[in-house]
Amino acid sequence: MGGADCWGVGADQGCAGGGPEAGLGGSFAEQNSKTKKCEAFFLLGNRPPFLGKCLVFWRRFSYTGRVNIILFEAEELGRPLSRRDERAIHLLKVLHKRAGDVFDAGVLGGQTGTGYIEAIGRDGSVRYALDLKDDPPPRHAIRLALGFPRPIQLRRILRDLSNFGIEAIDLFGCDLGEKSYRDTRLLDDGGARQALVEGAVQARDTGLPGLAAFSCLDEWLGLRPWAKGGGAWTPLPLLIAPDNVRPEGAFVHLAPARRPMVLAIGCERGWSDRERDLLEAAGFLRLSLGSRALKTETACIAALVLALEKSGGLG
Repeated sequence: MGGADCWGVGADQGCAGGGPEAGLGGSFAEQNSKTKKCEAFFLLGNRPPFLGKCLVFWRRFSYTGRVNIILFEAEELGRPLSRRDERAIHLLKVLHKRAGDVFDAGVLGGQTGTGYIEAIGRDGSVRYALDLKDDPPPRHAIRLALGFPRPIQLRRILRDLSNFGIEAIDLFGCDLGEKSYRDTRLLDDGGARQALVEGAVQARDTGLPGLAAFSCLDEWLGLRPWAKGGGAWTPLPLLIAPDNVRPEGAFVHLAPARRPMVLAIGCERGWSDRERDLLEAAGFLRLSLGSRALKTETACIAALVLALEKSGGLG
């Protein structure tokens, strides 16, 4: 195989008559043309005669856009990434970066910008330099409190909420919740923070939402963390507790309110009547997300999207 037929071969496979990069196309125009050739066959429901070339080509160029960010801790700056570091693996094996290439980078809690691969060691380590001058995306003035879900759900929920860029996440025990869920080790073994970082990476953000745990709804309402210290907001936030069983109205019908919001979402079994009374006494509006019973993850995302829409967070 040689000449034009060699355009789909990856650098590690070589290309007859043209060296390891001969078939990859030297310009974005060439790459786009070849991508469209592949897409044309798939959109028509046909298998392209050069299917293998399509798959290799897409694997090579599917990450040419700004789809991710490599985040660093401030204390590790200046140290090369080891070959076993997930970030090094992502740069070299997924993005196919090489010495001299650039990538999107940022420091957790700091600025974003460009990373530059200075060298790749013989041991597979990656030496880099950073040029960070841009501020991260602004955070949404939304605090979401959630009754402890199953640990496997909690990891996904933390990742997704961090992805949205909200201000803070609180966890509390519920009357109807499974008591053992409060004993999750995610909050102690670094798993929760890792999930928050994954969400930030996906969103090209360097900031993480605050994360706190409370023994029960009573304690959370009594402490009112949204009204204290650096978490205090002006104007005062709108307090909303999604409730599909005994709602006072529908969230979707809430008038737009460009002000901070605090969302309180119960456990997978919902609120007890005692908790509804507590929420009402604390000034929370109980609004439905529809007539269907929702999974915890679904309720979190549905409520958050509605809150963003009502508060102007979606633009």
